[in-house]
Amino acid sequence: MTEHEADLVIRAASIHTLVPDQQPQRALAVRGDRIVALSTDSVGLADWVTACTTVLDLPEATVTPAFDDTHTHLIFAGHSARDVPVHQAGTIPEFLDLIRQRAASTPEGDWIRTTTNWQEINLRERRMPTAAELDTATDRHPVLVKRGGHNDVANSYLLRLAGITENTPVPTGGVIERDAGGTLTGRLIDTAMGLVERLLPAADPADRVAGLRIASSQYAATGIGTVRDCAVSPDDFLALLASREAGALHTRVRALISAIGLTSAAELTDLLDTMEDWRYRGDPWLRVWGVKFCLDGGLEAAATEQPYHNDHDFCGTLLWEPPALVEAVEAVVSRGWRVGTHANGDRAVRVLLDVYEQVLRRNPGLPAGALVMEHGSLAGPEQRARAVALGVPVTIQQPLLHDTAEVGIGFWGEQRVSDLFPAREWLDDGALVTAGSDFPVGQFGAMRSIWGMTTRQTVAGVQGAQHAVSYAEAVAMHTTNAARLLGETDLRGMLTTGRLADLTSWPRDPALCAPNELRDLNPTHTILGGRFVHGQKP
Repeated sequence: MTEHEADLVIRAASIHTLVPDQQPQRALAVRGDRIVALSTDSVGLADWVTACTTVLDLPEATVTPAFDDTHTHLIFAGHSARDVPVHQAGTIPEFLDLIRQRAASTPEGDWIRTTTNWQEINLRERRMPTAAELDTATDRHPVLVKRGGHNDVANSYLLRLAGITENTPVPTGGVIERDAGGTLTGRLIDTAMGLVERLLPAADPADRVAGLRIASSQYAATGIGTVRDCAVSPDDFLALLASREAGALHTRVRALISAIGLTSAAELTDLLDTMEDWRYRGDPWLRVWGVKFCLDGGLEAAATEQPYHNDHDFCGTLLWEPPALVEAVEAVVSRGWRVGTHANGDRAVRVLLDVYEQVLRRNPGLPAGALVMEHGSLAGPEQRARAVALGVPVTIQQPLLHDTAEVGIGFWGEQRVSDLFPAREWLDDGALVTAGSDFPVGQFGAMRSIWGMTTRQTVAGVQGAQHAVSYAEAVAMHTTNAARLLGETDLRGMLTTGRLADLTSWPRDPALCAPNELRDLNPTHTILGGRFVHGQKP
């Protein structure tokens, strides 16, 4: 190549670089995987174009950096790409019929799994199916129904396979649900899920690659260029490696290796030893970010300071004793890894900050952002101030609130649901805040998240309008702030020379759209490192 020869030149109505105080550009040149030139001229950079240059003319489009989803579950999405699509059901009979259809083509004794991105509130019956109901779909297969990351429902076949009876001890931090008569319903919550999930057969490697190919392309189709997957097992990471080698990843991946289910620092040793093989991967597409802990549960078991709205004797569940979590977090940071910890309820937020404060005091010199709070859903003024003073970033997920608000009101009451994810206050307090979806509980999508953060709209109407942020602030949470969280500000987050050519073109300028136009706005193209991962290459 000559000094001024581009692989790709993009011309658009406007290119929002997110460089502070820079006016919109109109043309951008890419060489290899990097941006090499920009121009304010709509027909600019002609000297970069040769017979070998791809020119993408988008005279009505707006180009932005590709978005990060800083808390999501691509691995779950990869499984769901091939699982029974129960998220399409509107009633429990329809739900069961989808499982029945899959059972008809599945050899007896083989597992049947469902997609995870559904809510019982969207079923006409407004509840989960029971083991007895699942038995009517099939009693010849183990059936695992997953809803989000905190709930399973098993049929009787699977309960027997796992040895779960009315007398099975309930794991600490979990629930084995029974009905009013003491009969098992099949529902397992949080740590109790491990009683059945430990029996899951290993997936076929080719199927895993195929699922991740489909799922990552679905993220890219909404404008997501990088995902921070917050629950990746060692086997999952091997599947990601295989997908990367097969050219099947349509997003960049930053993986948090899951310590969920572990209860002591001693149990972390094997996990951390395994991670050593992945430490020095220089691949900008796939990297390990750190380790994920889970301090409390989801809506059903988040640790709160005050009792639940629907159970005045219940304040949720802490999954770790604080001294044990201090020791575990120290074991991770002593190896040079970062930590992200799920803390949902306000009691969990307080306890997590106690833990992080001890770790920071006992380990001076930890890099900025080494300890991250995932969710911080019910963080009040005192705990937000503590997080900022400690330098603890927070990831928030407005799509999670959108999809679960009605369920949440049943558990926590209207006021607490209104106060979830106080983005306005986090920013005003000076926190590093990034945004994501928490798929499969919340629906992923770049502009869907922006719409939610700017309107606070949910399935139960507007919740906490005072916590809304501006369009520009919401975009920053998915771009420049996200790059800071991931330690990649020299590579991504803005469109400027020398950075990776990670960008998305929109059919119209999102900044000029009415709020309700943003919800379902999807890009025409998503490009990562100059590679078209969504949309047709000219």
